[in-house]
Amino acid sequence: MNKGDLVNEVAKVVSTKKDAQAAVYCVFSTITKALKKRDTVSLVGFGTFKVAQRKARKGRNPQTGKALKDAVK
Repeated sequence: MNKGDLVNEVAKVVSTKKDAQAAVYCVFSTITKALKKRDTVSLVGFGTFKVAQRKARKGRNPQTGKALKDAVK
């Protein structure tokens, strides 16, 4: 399911597809803002979202086998 499919499902419950799109975008925007502030978002029965630091690791290009530089975001 992608964002458009979710909007279509929400549109079945609310009055218009425009309202459904606004609701879905508002939820995603709010979750994104909270994660940018390093907050944890917990939606009971759905999932928990949080930002975590991970150690850098070496990767390989699957086509060439060439090693990639370490990167940490």
